[in-house]
Amino acid sequence: MGGLGPQIDGAEALSALEWWLEAGVDAVVDERPRNWLQEKQKPGREPESEPAPRSTAEIPGTLELFRLWLARPNTSDGRSKPILPQGKEGAEVMLIAEAPGREEATAEASIAGDAATLMERMLAAIGLDRAQAYFANLSCFYSPAAKPAPKDLEQCASTMRRHIALAKPKRLILLGDAPARALLGKSLAEARGLVHRIEGVRAIVTFHPRFLLDRPSDKARAWKDLLVLMDDEL
Repeated sequence: MGGLGPQIDGAEALSALEWWLEAGVDAVVDERPRNWLQEKQKPGREPESEPAPRSTAEIPGTLELFRLWLARPNTSDGRSKPILPQGKEGAEVMLIAEAPGREEATAEASIAGDAATLMERMLAAIGLDRAQAYFANLSCFYSPAAKPAPKDLEQCASTMRRHIALAKPKRLILLGDAPARALLGKSLAEARGLVHRIEGVRAIVTFHPRFLLDRPSDKARAWKDLLVLMDDEL
């Protein structure tokens, strides 16, 4: 662009463009966001309805078959990317994270990068290692620039409850506000500091490690949450 405004280099321009795409901005002047992933319709052709989400009635009865079922794309056109759980049945703790970001999508992991390293340190602080944990996302797929509708979040919660029942963990840690709202009907602030039961499993809510990387002052509060989880007398 011309003019006497500040100049930016290629990396800064790319960063700005990525942010605009995530925000749904696709034109210089337009009030309405555009879905860049939507297939263009041919003249005279009626627009297709959004594919129906998978019914929880289809969920298999074993963890092994459930994970195979979960691996299928969540939409009929295959655009969404499954983020599969990691860990073994009967784990000491099951970690349920909020929706995956770009880093998790690239790594195909529920928690990735520096957030994963921090999570491992948090587990070590309560005497557990990664091999004793089961990692899962409330939303088990990553779809660029997509935000789950309330009905989709409700279905994610229903699927996760079934997931918990099949995985049979000894304890649960809900990481972030979305899992707390979906599975407990409470915000993170309301649910923290309390012991909950989900499918009969002892559970607590704390901050996602991604949040703690930006707010290290809250690590002490997260530590208190983990102590609540491990104190069987509470």
